[in-house]
Amino acid sequence: MRNQEIHTTRFGVLRIESDDIIEFPRGILGMENLHEWVLFADAENPQLGWLQSAQQPEVALAVVSPRRFITNYQVRVARRELTPLQLAKTEDAHVLAIVSKNDRHITLNLKAPLVINLSARLGCQIVTKGDQPIQYELSYHCEPLKKSA
Repeated sequence: MRNQEIHTTRFGVLRIESDDIIEFPRGILGMENLHEWVLFADAENPQLGWLQSAQQPEVALAVVSPRRFITNYQVRVARRELTPLQLAKTEDAHVLAIVSKNDRHITLNLKAPLVINLSARLGCQIVTKGDQPIQYELSYHCEPLKKSA
């Protein structure tokens, strides 16, 4: 295990160990060149997490478990798309949705969730089959995201 520091623009200096890094071999859509990420919880909002790039300190993605907001949310993909994650069982997959904010609402990308095998420290972004929205609007009664920087 090797310790390292990431000097982020949003969170300041993060001290991590090499075992904290989640490898996204294909990157994330629009950021295919970024392969090393660190997942951590938001200090003020228990529903929110952050996926921080270990390679590009200004890149951090707000993420949530989509099932916190849509209890019947299901990821439908061909099994071969999950092969790179080396999952023993599909139940070991952790699914996260990227959070965005448009002019009026906070939204979740349900069409292209992140799927992570935490034990193998591997992740990928997949495009689901079926009719999932890219911008699922969260209702107004959800706790708003707080600006952290």
